[in-house]
Amino acid sequence: MQKPLKIPESVLVVIYTPELDVLVIERADRPAFWQSVTGSKDHIDEPLAVTAAREVAEETGIVVGGDDVPETALIDWREQIEYEIYPVWRHRYAQGVTRNVEHWFGLEVPYRMDVQLAPREHTAYLWLPYEQAAARCFSLSNRDAILQLPNRLRAPGE
Repeated sequence: MQKPLKIPESVLVVIYTPELDVLVIERADRPAFWQSVTGSKDHIDEPLAVTAAREVAEETGIVVGGDDVPETALIDWREQIEYEIYPVWRHRYAQGVTRNVEHWFGLEVPYRMDVQLAPREHTAYLWLPYEQAAARCFSLSNRDAILQLPNRLRAPGE
């Protein structure tokens, strides 16, 4: 059975600790391509926060709303970017779709949690200080999202 086509609207979730250690995961289909959690909506009406929480659980085993990570730890950064889908991955979308809209979220976890990777999607994970995590990412927009982390945590007017 063929997989359904992907919806060109996705989330990027930067998972971090209070010390600003950031989780990055290595793609199974592209060794040495490190990234934050990403994923597309399952259906067009799926709320973005639901997409983000689902992708975090699927890709890392971390449950938003579970014992260690309250629902309030997932924050919609209210930033989105539009980018060109890499040609190697366009076959996953409807014919002619070349652009994706990505919405950024942050998820603060209390400590460097153990991660249970989805083996078909990722092969390794690392917790790194945010600047090192950003440097590992193959995607420039993912790097930018991670590097914005300290500013996103400051209270307004600080």
